Amino acid sequence: MNITEIRKLIKLVQSSDVTEIEVTEGESSIRISRQGSVAAPVAFTAPQTMAAPAVAPAQELTTPSASDDTGSEHVVNSPMVGTFYRSPGPDSDAFVNEGDKVKKGQTLCIIEAMKLMNEIEAEYAGTVTEILVDNATPLEYGQPIFVITPA
Repeated sequence: MNITEIRKLIKLVQSSDVTEIEVTEGESSIRISRQGSVAAPVAFTAPQTMAAPAVAPAQELTTPSASDDTGSEHVVNSPMVGTFYRSPGPDSDAFVNEGDKVKKGQTLCIIEAMKLMNEIEAEYAGTVTEILVDNATPLEYGQPIFVITPA
């Protein structure tokens, strides 16, 4: 993918209602995301040898908590725009509750995006300290969802 093609993608994002686009061509991949009215390249990755996983990984940031000066808590942020669901169905129990211990790879929630249900998994073992979003509410990209204290 050359710079001319990338510029065309940026113009496409700027002139439409699309807020994010990811294109894979051969072994190269580019993601362009728009915040407000400005589009900017977010990431350009080197050639990949594996296909994308079917389950979206949770994006995580380490942030100190107001109650914990050691900074040992992690915030799990939404990897996409969509609707947050705590359980697999309306009559089902929640995947996790505050105080629950989670294992790496355990499903934390589902985010519905464009009629697809994306399971968000824990990236590490720990305890769910706080759930920051109410069930069935819209999420923005990067919005904090959970606070987890690593085990």
